[in-house]
Amino acid sequence: MTDVFRSYTPAEKRKRAWLIVRGAKQAAADAVDPKLERQIERIDARAAERGQLEAAALHRQNEKAKATLAAAKAAERAARGQDRTAARAARKQAEKRARATEQAVRRAGL
Repeated sequence: MTDVFRSYTPAEKRKRAWLIVRGAKQAAADAVDPKLERQIERIDARAAERGQLEAAALHRQNEKAKATLAAAKAAERAARGQDRTAARAARKQAEKRARATEQAVRRAGL
């Protein structure tokens, strides 16, 4: 398994699956068309490029959520009275956002 994150569109998934099935049939007949391999490689290259961009965006969002959470924690510690209640709510919201972005990064396998 490679450690390259790929993001396929639904159409690319269908096309790639069809090409693999077709290639398997040709392999059984010992007559594999090199065009199939090139098409699969082109689809994989596009998906890898898209995956790289999406992974970078996920990491940026995660870092931003962590920074926001740190700022919210500091604001809560510094607040008093009614401000502290509002700061606590903001911290809880920032924690939810940080958990959501971390989960998205894990789900993507990054």
